[in-house]
Amino acid sequence: MHASIVRRQLSGLVPPKIASPSILSAGKGADLSPLVAFYSKLPKGPAPEPAVRGIKARYFNGKNASASPIVFTVLALFGLGYTIDYQMHLKHHKNHAH
Repeated sequence: MHASIVRRQLSGLVPPKIASPSILSAGKGADLSPLVAFYSKLPKGPAPEPAVRGIKARYFNGKNASASPIVFTVLALFGLGYTIDYQMHLKHHKNHAH
């Protein structure tokens, strides 16, 4: 691949230069106003706690930790499997026992 093709493809990933080395080395503080404006708009302080939702947050994390979803899932699968087995096999042998 040519360098220009790669540069063109990566141009969306690489942020534009706000402060060039020539501005920084010349000591011109007034030319850094775009950089200062950019950093002044960034949020300050620690990142906010993400809102955790769903089954994991409700049953497995924190003070409400419980294994009840696993127990109910096992029981539901057993009940579903037994129902299917009864309909397919056991119902046929119910009245034909020897």
